[in-house]
Amino acid sequence: MKTLSETWFAEGYIDFELKKYTLLAYLQQVSGYFNESKLYPQLSDVIFHYNNLQALKENKKFLQEQFPKKLSGVQIEKLQLLYEQIIEDDELMQELEDIINFSADKLKTTISNGTEIYEFVEDKLNIFPVGLVPLDTHEGYFFLSEGTYRNTLVYQYRLSFFEKHDEKYRAIRTEYVNEWERNMVNTYENIKAELLRNKKDLPNPAVYSIETELSFPISETLLPVAKRSLVRYISKAA
Repeated sequence: MKTLSETWFAEGYIDFELKKYTLLAYLQQVSGYFNESKLYPQLSDVIFHYNNLQALKENKKFLQEQFPKKLSGVQIEKLQLLYEQIIEDDELMQELEDIINFSADKLKTTISNGTEIYEFVEDKLNIFPVGLVPLDTHEGYFFLSEGTYRNTLVYQYRLSFFEKHDEKYRAIRTEYVNEWERNMVNTYENIKAELLRNKKDLPNPAVYSIETELSFPISETLLPVAKRSLVRYISKAA
């Protein structure tokens, strides 16, 4: 998939019609993925571009702490220089404002469409602990099953905390472990017991099951939504 650069709205010739068709072509690709229930990385990418435009729309400079994972120091400096050059030209600034206003509205609509799919998938997830839950739940495993439940994907997870703008957040890191075929032998309890026998680094892990009766793309949708849902589930339980 072709993506937009961080400064696409102000690169090259700043012309409303040109930028409009650039954006619409990009959003058409994104919508194609959404129609296949594939959310990531498209949804996070669209959200990033929307926030980017909103920051410029509000006449804020693009500081590094606003986009720590997306922009390097060189890119931030480039955005600041573009902003300083454009704001001195009234006609150019008006053209850019038209581009920003149009683009922000289109991006917001696409985000809304993606969010509807996200919430639909999230609503179809069923999360529950496998066996007893230890006091320390920041590290463990989760089992992911979809559709017919014939197969169970097993992931190891680890929760961590980080602060942003005086607020605390939980992040989750995951690592694929293995896939088990569900049958009379490979129950969730038996899979958990096998993990305990073979992986000694976690002697008393928290283990959760995440199930859905529907089928969704694993890497593009189900896994990202399941991870965020598990973080929220564990946080509420704590």
